[in-house]
Amino acid sequence: MNKHRFKKPDEQRKNNKSSRQSAASSIPQGRAQAKQRLYKVEEQSELLAFLLHNLSNKGRNAVKSLLSRKQVSVNNHVVTAYNHTLLPGQTVSIRMDKTSEAPPLIGLKILFEDEDIIVVQKEAGLLSVASAQEDELTAYRQLTAHVRLAHPGNRIFVVHRLDRDTSGVMMFAKSENVQQALQNSWQDTVRERTYIALVEGQVKKPEGTVSSWLKESKTLKMYSSPHPNDGQHAVTHYKVSQSNRNFSLLEVHLETGRKNQIRVHMEDIGHPIVGDKKYGSKSTAIGRLGLHARILAFVHPRTGELLRFESDIPKVFLKPFRETSPNK
Repeated sequence: MNKHRFKKPDEQRKNNKSSRQSAASSIPQGRAQAKQRLYKVEEQSELLAFLLHNLSNKGRNAVKSLLSRKQVSVNNHVVTAYNHTLLPGQTVSIRMDKTSEAPPLIGLKILFEDEDIIVVQKEAGLLSVASAQEDELTAYRQLTAHVRLAHPGNRIFVVHRLDRDTSGVMMFAKSENVQQALQNSWQDTVRERTYIALVEGQVKKPEGTVSSWLKESKTLKMYSSPHPNDGQHAVTHYKVSQSNRNFSLLEVHLETGRKNQIRVHMEDIGHPIVGDKKYGSKSTAIGRLGLHARILAFVHPRTGELLRFESDIPKVFLKPFRETSPNK
């Protein structure tokens, strides 16, 4: 399996692509005005919502920092109130100082952010959090820099993790209280966790459940104990989406969330996840681990609202089913 590694921001080329949708039209700028962006208001809205819509590459904290630093003007008058009402025909200008330009997020996309949580989509190859022995780019490190744009004392807190080579949806808390609230009520708070797993071989049963007691070996590999009540109880439900002689694509639902749970359970049923050499895979058909966290649904810790986030299945997961002779 090809190991992906993410370099730090100063080693990457900046991505300057942006989208401009119907709420506003961007006014072209000359070189002398390269540090200022102008937008024409086309329908009534609050300033913060307008900025978030048009600065889609920036998170809520970064946008709020533009307001607090007096970098946003409406019809040439500086405005700092996030709930300022914009009217059709007005012009919003944003002064993009170097200090306000956040480094691009690498291997990471913010799906949702408010005062309490950040929900992101992580690419395969990016660590969620670095261990004490590792000093490299992580989701945690990038999001910490992101929230500190608004205030240098801001922090983020780990709620759960995805393995380095697993892609998909995950969540961080923005305070220790929210972190504890989520972790202490995780089983009740999380309503759905769905993964997509590309596994070796043709899974015969259209659906099934794997239940075992997981333990960790001295070599830090998780395994199912042969003895009941010996370790942490883990339950995984799966359903076959499609298959051929060489591969199966499974929709996997977690009843529990143990370390490497899906990877161990797929090995247990004789169908290891593609690219997962640690847990028995011999296939490198897609050049990465065939595991993707597709859906995360949970009750917001403060508002009580049910939030649901869904990520597309990586196209490479479908590659073995488009080929007559899959590369094993």
